[in-house]
Amino acid sequence: MAETEQELSDRARAQKLFVVQFLTRETGITEAQARDLVDMIGNAPASLIREARLLKKL
Repeated sequence: MAETEQELSDRARAQKLFVVQFLTRETGITEAQARDLVDMIGNAPASLIREARLLKKL
């Protein structure tokens, strides 16, 4: 059975929340900074972690 648009949207939101929480836990950046990074970079884990660590150094 195919997912509805609502189900896809809910899953995308849950995945973004998971990535944001992971970045805040692993790198110490704020939740807002993590959300901004995910919006700019997407869901590329290596790139997100690299940029989050650079951001934390500022």
